[in-house]
Amino acid sequence: MIQRSSCLRNLIQYSNIVPSISKLGVSYFASQAASSLQEVIEPAPCRDEEYADIDWNNLGFGLMPADYMYTMKCIKDDIFEQGKLSQYGNIELSPCAGVLNYGQGLFEGIKAYRREDGRLSLFRPRDNAMRMQMGAERMCMPSPSIDQFVNAVKQTALSNRRWVPPPGKGALYVRPLLIGSGPILGLAPAPEYTFLIYASPVGNYFKEGSAPLKLYIDDEFHRATRGGAGGVKSITNYAPVLKPLTKARDRGFSDVLYLDSVNKRNLEEASSCNIFVVKGNTISTPAAIGTILEGITRKSIMEIARDLGYQVEERAVPVDELVEADEVFCTGTAVGVAPVGTITYKGKRIEYKMSSRLVCRELYSTLVGIQSGVIEDKFGWVVDIDA
Repeated sequence: MIQRSSCLRNLIQYSNIVPSISKLGVSYFASQAASSLQEVIEPAPCRDEEYADIDWNNLGFGLMPADYMYTMKCIKDDIFEQGKLSQYGNIELSPCAGVLNYGQGLFEGIKAYRREDGRLSLFRPRDNAMRMQMGAERMCMPSPSIDQFVNAVKQTALSNRRWVPPPGKGALYVRPLLIGSGPILGLAPAPEYTFLIYASPVGNYFKEGSAPLKLYIDDEFHRATRGGAGGVKSITNYAPVLKPLTKARDRGFSDVLYLDSVNKRNLEEASSCNIFVVKGNTISTPAAIGTILEGITRKSIMEIARDLGYQVEERAVPVDELVEADEVFCTGTAVGVAPVGTITYKGKRIEYKMSSRLVCRELYSTLVGIQSGVIEDKFGWVVDIDA
């Protein structure tokens, strides 16, 4: 059982925020508070029971809101005020809010895991914080500092620890949002911004569970194009894919795989995940040139693959290479690492053999081992949140 005193102690955070500016390329983010500012997060009461009353053996990827959410606002000078935890619920938003009228918003996805010893951990949260900062610059938004972001995610996970599934049963999906919450009529950045986080326990993203995916290549619709916002996790990248995705699912497919919008011959990514193609000892994935999202799981799988001796290439991957590929798989925070069983393109279906010796299964096993603490984390990716 969780001890109340221990939980409350963990929830009280007094973080001196260092007056530094995060530098990404040639861009600077002035969202850090002054050095004298302390972030005091009001602790929410913890529940005595260790787990929420859920059928952990049948978790899907549906919304099951955990008890608490986190909010933090930025009203002026690109400085986010101290955040706070509160009971999960609706938020008040002006009809003229920038996010409602002009789509000024970003989101991230992070998973909190429960280890065999009961401790909770996060996987590469600083990478998510940096990606949100890059996206915020593209969308003309201030963003929380990396420390503010990570501390907020920790507080959210700790306050909702009874919703973190038992080891091997899933994860607590933590969803940070950054939105233009201030009212604006003309096309311009919003005058106020809200950073909020909620969480939900999840299992497999696809309804197929761990079964191989069935992808459909759509050359009519495009997810992104050069010069657009396809390389950042903007909310505006997702609603436009609902039409082709819905049509594909109605026909029995798992997801849609998109081609480049210029030549319509190179792979880009699926609606919700990145794509990898395996041939022999070489693993290829489309290069991140502003039209695909640089997934955290994508980056992790590439590093693991190189460490295991595979040759990893980031390059233009012609759709024709799918015919000769030994294996194809997808990656993403929600998706994990999922093997592809079939890909349908121009009325023809390509099938891939499934076996226990798939490259993606080896990579996924290593990734999960690191996340769960079974395999040594020599990369320094796992962040404990109980300490």
